[in-house]
Amino acid sequence: MDYRLTDFLPTTKKELELRRWDSVDVILFSGDAYVDHPSFGVAVIGRTLEAAGYRVAVVPQPDWHGDLRDFKKLGRPRLFFGISPGCMDSMVNKYTANRRLRSEDAYSPDGRHDLRPEYPTIVYSNILRQLFPDVPIVLGGIEASLRRLTHYDYWQDSLRKCILCDSHADIISYGMGEKTILEIARRLSSGENIHALRDLPQTVILVRKEDIPGGITDADIVLHSHEECLRSKRMQAENFRHIEEESNKIHAQRMLQSVDGRYAVVNPPYPPMTTAELDASFDLPYTRVPHPKYKNKRIPAYEMIKHSVNIHRGCFGGCAFCTISAHQGKFIACRSKESILREVKAVVSMPDFKGYLSDLGGPSANMYGMSGRNKSACEKCKRPSCIHPQICPNLNTSHKPLLDIYHAVDSVPGIKKSFIGSGVRYDLLLYRSRDEECNHWAGQYARELICRHVSGRLKVAPEHTSDAVLRLMRKPSFNQFVQFKEIFDRINREEHLNQQIIPYFISSHPGCHEVDMAELAVQTKRLDFQLEQVQDFTPTPMTISTETWYTGYDPYTLEPVFSAKTQKEKLAQRQYFFWYKPEERRNIEQSLRRIGRSDLITQLCPSSSRNNHADNRTVKHSQESRKEKRGRNHRH
Repeated sequence: MDYRLTDFLPTTKKELELRRWDSVDVILFSGDAYVDHPSFGVAVIGRTLEAAGYRVAVVPQPDWHGDLRDFKKLGRPRLFFGISPGCMDSMVNKYTANRRLRSEDAYSPDGRHDLRPEYPTIVYSNILRQLFPDVPIVLGGIEASLRRLTHYDYWQDSLRKCILCDSHADIISYGMGEKTILEIARRLSSGENIHALRDLPQTVILVRKEDIPGGITDADIVLHSHEECLRSKRMQAENFRHIEEESNKIHAQRMLQSVDGRYAVVNPPYPPMTTAELDASFDLPYTRVPHPKYKNKRIPAYEMIKHSVNIHRGCFGGCAFCTISAHQGKFIACRSKESILREVKAVVSMPDFKGYLSDLGGPSANMYGMSGRNKSACEKCKRPSCIHPQICPNLNTSHKPLLDIYHAVDSVPGIKKSFIGSGVRYDLLLYRSRDEECNHWAGQYARELICRHVSGRLKVAPEHTSDAVLRLMRKPSFNQFVQFKEIFDRINREEHLNQQIIPYFISSHPGCHEVDMAELAVQTKRLDFQLEQVQDFTPTPMTISTETWYTGYDPYTLEPVFSAKTQKEKLAQRQYFFWYKPEERRNIEQSLRRIGRSDLITQLCPSSSRNNHADNRTVKHSQESRKEKRGRNHRH
């Protein structure tokens, strides 16, 4: 389908002229390429404002060098500048866990690395403050949202202040920002000053103590100051428990943190969006394609999602290393079947669509339609996870609404198959509810998922094999993965399918020791895996894992927790993923001897260990143990 320039939000003076606009109300600066799709935050915010009657322009990936012409070209907006660094934290997007440059920037044309600065929120905001000192600046997106209070920055290896301090912006719209941005625009349009917007839900402001709305009250949570956190890692850990709990409550408390003689004020968020509100956001007139300026250029992130459909927001998994609940919250907001089908039909009409939806999912693939049966209990709850350490008995875990969506989508003319590319929570499938109907639909879902929605390889994320590490990750026991693999293999045999499970694992997570990784290697080898999808833990702002890694304390218990931090320690853990590579075996053998686990050499590297006389006794002992075990099994 061919689109005209006027089908997109304008990005240049020429495009303003095509619309016969002589000015705009809001100018949005983005660290990503401009893709007019509901998976890209700037497109969502821009279309939301446009639908409310505002004139909106987008400046994607402005050049921050030289004469700064990209920051000046559209002039001064009537209401405010909005800044979003992109769909990912800029430093996660740019660097690996080893602080090496990634192979490409997935949100830039042709994967180019030179189109966004580090910390674009700070860079863009300071430039705009210098050029237009009196125009309000509103921060949004992942980078600002997750840096709204004192946070650890892995790439600078330092504790950083609320991002308002370094950016000199006026206000942060944190989380999913449709409601917030409309209210900011409405109040500024009615003549209010940006500094009067001190009580707006889901925002962060920086004010003097005497300007805190209503003053500090007993209902507020007053965190340890930034300066105290610099002096005491334990205080930073204590802070973070409050920060996480308030991010996952329906009725959150206001949080205050002193910094540089002022207070960062985090106003409680809006309630989760209703189905009607979420539908309205997804039903906006997106073209679903990159702006024409990128013709013949590949935007890797877009290529991944262009034939996918997102069916809900939020995640109640509460994984310790994940930022989804910090940004979207733990309560699930679902789209209606009608809205989902409208988007599916839009995908089917795309000229390059061949009949295969790459993903029909969400933050977690199988949480659609799930919520607490007793809503009043949910309103009092502050657990960061509804399924860890056990699945909440109040949670309705029925997969029936999701199966209804799958059936409706698969019935759309032009759909050959809809794949589930998002992560599946197998603990929800294995859970035995008191409601037998829920158990029935969980079984139905598992079979349908495996038989009809796997593109040959099903990706799941056990993350580790050690129960001690998994508890800190807030993930289920590895035994549950083994159970799910048995179900997967059985259904494949019954249906004469030849499909694989692809498990994801993490090394160097807080609480993980080298011996845990050695045992991970042994256990996954026994299951006949040669691991592909692996990563070294990367500390990212506003996760419980990051705070544990930095402070050395579990923020909930304040007990000390070990973390591998040096390059040597991290590589020593990571090497166990690759036990099957000949070039790794020598180092693995040496490491196993050093940590006193030479008994594992025969299981990971049997051919090389037999040549070592020192290990012959271990081999003999292991063989005798296995014979004895077989004898016991035979007798039983």
